[in-house]
Amino acid sequence: MANRKHTDYWVKDEVTSDELREYNTLNVGPTHPATHGVFQNVMLMDGEFIVNTEQTIGYIHRAFEKIAERRPFYQITPLTDRLNYCSAPLNNIGWHQTVEKLLSIETPKRVDYLRIIVMELARIADHLICNSVIAVDSGALTGFTYIFQDREFIYEIYEEICGSRLTTNMGRIGGFERNFSAKAWEKIRHFLKSYPDKLKEFEKLLIRNRIFMDRTIDVGPFSADRALAYGFTGPNLRACGVDYDVRVMNPYCSYEEFDFIVPVGQNGDTYDRFMVRQEEMWQSLRIIQQALDKLDKMQDKDTYFASGTSYVLPPKEKVYNNMEALIWHFKIVMGETDIPVGEVYHCIEAANGELGFYLVSDGGRTPSRLHFRRPCFIYYQAYPEMVKGNMLSDAILTMSSMNVIAGELDA
Repeated sequence: MANRKHTDYWVKDEVTSDELREYNTLNVGPTHPATHGVFQNVMLMDGEFIVNTEQTIGYIHRAFEKIAERRPFYQITPLTDRLNYCSAPLNNIGWHQTVEKLLSIETPKRVDYLRIIVMELARIADHLICNSVIAVDSGALTGFTYIFQDREFIYEIYEEICGSRLTTNMGRIGGFERNFSAKAWEKIRHFLKSYPDKLKEFEKLLIRNRIFMDRTIDVGPFSADRALAYGFTGPNLRACGVDYDVRVMNPYCSYEEFDFIVPVGQNGDTYDRFMVRQEEMWQSLRIIQQALDKLDKMQDKDTYFASGTSYVLPPKEKVYNNMEALIWHFKIVMGETDIPVGEVYHCIEAANGELGFYLVSDGGRTPSRLHFRRPCFIYYQAYPEMVKGNMLSDAILTMSSMNVIAGELDA
């Protein structure tokens, strides 16, 4: 049941050796189906109640930042794919826009709208996974099986756009590698038409469900002050009542032209985090429809990359048939083009918070320094504070609602 906070005695940060005799130590992870990845929580338990917990991360640390510093700019996208792999296109486009900022590349409006469609589809896919897993961890498997068919359909859209599904390597510096096909547009419009009914059905199963409410309300609550102190962003921050969204506060990719609502919660608990993501899926559908309307009004139906710059890959048909285009393709991919000296930071509103890229260039073929601001790494530090005094079953739900992705956490 919710609201099962223990007394202050049980949430002390330190305990004496005599008190330790009454407690048990429980390892949750690193290989545990409820941890949503390869990381460990060593929990000090008083029966079912959590006295203290300590996280251990780094089990899948792959040194992406250092690997990226040895790769040409075009070969870093497969690394960003593997941060939050539940919404890989968001990571890809964020990285491409960072490089475009360094290179002073201005993308056409049509490219911006195409990117927004892809990013909002990725946001829906990510929130769909997170909220359906929250349902599963509260004992409601049915909603998970209903809604995952739509996640599969989003992956079919990805496949039609770029040929890949999970780790998409989608897009290029300056835009996309190809124009969207007629079948891709057909699938996007079909998704906009079919998904709202599925989302409504999913909500009817859970939002007013007494068991689900008891399992999520007042579970893992967090105040706005503490969330800001830790550096929370994204749905986890908005669930605490803080109205902050990078798309609104620091618009990119023409988001300033779109009309949408930024949902916020009040209590910062598991139920609020669930509800914020639910509403964000509705808003993403609204944004995609606006992007389609804008594209329909444009006379230009062919532009899918920025022109007039030597950093943008030439179209494939030219690469296959023109020697000069083939040479430029090779030079760009292998990092033989001149990159200006500079230092930039660019961030986007990824599905689970502010995803930022701090890039330093010394003019060489590869980044001199590259740092990923991964939202998971920042807000997971607050996990012990959120679960102390709660029951073990509540700790699992709290972790689910935070949307911790191990690939992004460790990088």
